[in-house]
Amino acid sequence: MDNLKHAYLILAHTDFEVLEKLLLCLDDKRNDIYIHFDQKVAQLPQLATHHAGLYILDTRVDVHWGDVSVVAAEYHLFEAAAAQQQYGYYHLLSGVDLPLKSQDEIHAFFAAHQGQEFIGFQKGNCDKEIERKVRRVHLYPTRFRKVKGICGSYYRAARALSLRLQWLFGRYKNQDVIFRKGAQWVSLTDAFVRYVLTHKSAVLEMYQNTFCSDEIFIQTLCYNSSFRFKRHQTGREDHDCQRMIGWHKGQLIEWTSADFDRLMASNLLFARKFSTRHMDLVERVVAILLPN
Repeated sequence: MDNLKHAYLILAHTDFEVLEKLLLCLDDKRNDIYIHFDQKVAQLPQLATHHAGLYILDTRVDVHWGDVSVVAAEYHLFEAAAAQQQYGYYHLLSGVDLPLKSQDEIHAFFAAHQGQEFIGFQKGNCDKEIERKVRRVHLYPTRFRKVKGICGSYYRAARALSLRLQWLFGRYKNQDVIFRKGAQWVSLTDAFVRYVLTHKSAVLEMYQNTFCSDEIFIQTLCYNSSFRFKRHQTGREDHDCQRMIGWHKGQLIEWTSADFDRLMASNLLFARKFSTRHMDLVERVVAILLPN
């Protein structure tokens, strides 16, 4: 299994200069790269690799934050890669991620931990959050944030009222499911990816009209299966998924040049999120990974 290629699965919708740098870091003969561009992207960037296989998905989902469409886009990536061949690992990234280690280091790490699933599980009790996100019906999941003006106000008010009434009358969905949540970004074995694919229809149906299911469905599938015992477990969510993600008061933050030393000192493999507003940082990270 050590000599199997790795598949990098990328969800992209903006900041394509960062995406180009990400591809430079992944351009290795031991990798294949699959990219899903949000359907809303009118003009796709011109991308190329010299060593890695590069596959741009023709089928594109109109992705909306917090909606099950995010999960649907992930499924397209898993399906495309699994149909191509068996990979040692499937790494789900966003187009604004970067590796923090070289490809030699990344492949050596996963060879040493072959068979483990790298999935972050949120620590502590998150029952209330799970109840709100996936045990209630969320109206207008693709409209309540995007639509402006009077119509947008209507969608948000109707959604809030519906959730309030469900709480008052004790109405729940998915009551018989044990849910778990954590970071969306994961590194999975071929065996678990194919297990995830067998549950596609059930997953997409279960998470209709829920909220942020992309942070829940993989953790839940893993926890309710024998793969639960194959997780990489360190007691820290970021180490369990090998992602360095910046948060401040519950908000995802962009890395800046002030974070360079902290990023380079990390022993994690990947980090997010980077931005074209801070390309100086992106260039510095890439220069460390690709010194020649």
